[in-house]
Amino acid sequence: MPQHAPYPPKTAGLGGVPTVHTDIPITAIFLVLFICGAVTHMTIFQLNMKRGHKFIMSGMMFGFCMARIVTCIMRIVWATRPRNVSIAIAAQIFVAAGVVLLFLINLIFAQRIIRASHPNSGWHPFFQHFFTAIYVLIVIGLIMVITTNVQSFYTLNANTKRIDRAVILAVGTFYAIVSFLPIPLVIGGLVMPRKTRVEKFGSGRFRTKIAILLTASFLLCLGAAFRVGTNFKTPRPIQDPPTYYNKGCFYFFNLTVEVIVIYLYVVVRVDRRFHVPNGSKGPGDYSGRNVADEKDGHVVTRIETEEEVFDDAPEHDSAEKLDGEQRV
Repeated sequence: MPQHAPYPPKTAGLGGVPTVHTDIPITAIFLVLFICGAVTHMTIFQLNMKRGHKFIMSGMMFGFCMARIVTCIMRIVWATRPRNVSIAIAAQIFVAAGVVLLFLINLIFAQRIIRASHPNSGWHPFFQHFFTAIYVLIVIGLIMVITTNVQSFYTLNANTKRIDRAVILAVGTFYAIVSFLPIPLVIGGLVMPRKTRVEKFGSGRFRTKIAILLTASFLLCLGAAFRVGTNFKTPRPIQDPPTYYNKGCFYFFNLTVEVIVIYLYVVVRVDRRFHVPNGSKGPGDYSGRNVADEKDGHVVTRIETEEEVFDDAPEHDSAEKLDGEQRV
């Protein structure tokens, strides 16, 4: 064992130390998948921007894919240099840090669905402050995770390591709750009696938007819950890792569920389905009903048909409702 920091870990971790023959081929496949995902989402983002169709979440998904590309590269390098502790630190930090962007995206989608189904509540300042607080806490949690992960490799003090572990468990629990949060928010919005009609936004059926978000949230929550649940188990020596820390669990509950979500969002075209008009600030803005009539100076309120209220209108009708908006 080296006499200077950083010190190699004594306890087992999810996925263990990567090996050349096993981890490099698997990680290379995920590397290609994330490269393709990054190219696809950035292409969608750039084409949309040229048409005046602003959808920042495509850029965020590109950023996530880039973070996972670095994660895969660092894991491959770590496999070729298993005794290099600095590379191990970098690889573990990128594994833990990247997924928060997907949590943020799902929260934004959930917020838009709630604002559409309950405009008055969804646009209430309390609700906006609630989401803002969650976003801030996600960033603070990320800083805490990075700091404690690095510190745990640079100390042999048992009390410091205990505190670092407690912080990591607390932030991991918070992230698991955040990954799950869109599910109760959306379902709660569905069962809660509505005082107004659903505000149509984007393209496609409203129920399809809900199904997409619930599916993605379930997958990300599955990964986050597994990670924090196994972390709460009593640490085992690195020479005797538990079964749930095997490589299959690492690649499935980390990279596989994320790849599914990334490509799901490409296939269903979330850039169209979850797009809202730029500058939306209150009830009526999503559906475009708050439009001043230039001829008589009155506000025009569009009365939707029953099919539109329940989002059963064909998708091409929904596209026409976007008032000439250009999409990819």
